[in-house]
Amino acid sequence: MRRHHIIIGGVVLLLSVALLSAAAYLLHYALQPEREAVADTWARLYREYPDTRPWHDSLVHCHALRDTTITAKDGTHLHAFYVRNPRSQGRTAVLVHGYTDNAVRMMHLGRMYERDLGYNILLPDLRYAGTSGGTHIQMGWLDRLDVQQWVALLPRLFPLADTSSGDSLRVVVHGISMGAATTMMLSGEPQPPYVRAFVEDCGFTSVEAQFEKELGEQFHLPAFPLLPLASWMCDVRFGWNFTEASALEAVKRCRRPMLFIHGTADDYVPTEMVHPLYAAHPGPKKLWLAPEAAHAEAYHDHPQAYRDTLSCFLNTYL
Repeated sequence: MRRHHIIIGGVVLLLSVALLSAAAYLLHYALQPEREAVADTWARLYREYPDTRPWHDSLVHCHALRDTTITAKDGTHLHAFYVRNPRSQGRTAVLVHGYTDNAVRMMHLGRMYERDLGYNILLPDLRYAGTSGGTHIQMGWLDRLDVQQWVALLPRLFPLADTSSGDSLRVVVHGISMGAATTMMLSGEPQPPYVRAFVEDCGFTSVEAQFEKELGEQFHLPAFPLLPLASWMCDVRFGWNFTEASALEAVKRCRRPMLFIHGTADDYVPTEMVHPLYAAHPGPKKLWLAPEAAHAEAYHDHPQAYRDTLSCFLNTYL
């Protein structure tokens, strides 16, 4: 009988070790992948959006594309690009990149905002991206606090030269994919009065829901027990967990206008995720479903419709 108990105990121990090892692997796989070099991101951007190259070259030529840094409350070094537009009249866009990307990957929208719409632009590298520090990808949850710190810097970064004209700082925060989740998570926090609106393009409802979907599709595994274990490990190692990281809960607290964008052919962050997000938002809002657009491809596939939809929204609320 004792031998039987020892065998059962050994099997339970082996299974526990196997599950913990699998959860640790999943956490590392999801939150600490290899970082893309910034030069490689520029090359990828030029291939996909060739019009960004002459715009970028002109900014570099006249020293208009600048770098700035801040230090987060925990001491982490954070980097961003910015461009002051003399035509802005205070209108400013904060552009937040997606999962495993960096600020360069938002330059196509930076071009649209700066060149076509006449905005100042700020493009931060989130943690573990570009030239920012950080130990892991935060999936938007703690990133919301870093972006909040960037937003607080905007009045100093984009001072108005002539306040007698009646111009004032007016800010939109616009994110794609994980950056859209970051934007929605930020929207649930208290905002300074100059933050007028938010744009989320193909963001997920929650980290838990997105990881559950990826766990099933990539590894053909059920969420339980690996996902709760990985979430617990994330809390122990990094100070946050998958359950609390909810864009859906955050938008319920947002009273400022939000534009929701999603491609109808998105199978990475499924299109159906946008509907509960849109329904949960209690303030002014608009939904645009980009026909047949895959994940994060709405602007690529429909640039004119994207600009028109965005311009109409911004002209209403900024």
